[in-house]
Amino acid sequence: MAAQITKDMIINDIISIDEAIVPILMASGMHCVGCPSARGETLEEACFVHGMDADQVINEINEYLAQKEEAK
Repeated sequence: MAAQITKDMIINDIISIDEAIVPILMASGMHCVGCPSARGETLEEACFVHGMDADQVINEINEYLAQKEEAK
């Protein structure tokens, strides 16, 4: 079963699930995935700060993780 990302997850924890999530975040407009805030900020908080739709970002990440799981 593929991992599922939620709004309350810390960005650093999300990236630790799969580093290929970084380009998804960056393409969405979150270019600070390596900044110190990523260590303690939830995805929802980061999306709010960057004016992004958290649900859309979560859907993109979870779709990627599901496709990766299916390819196994």
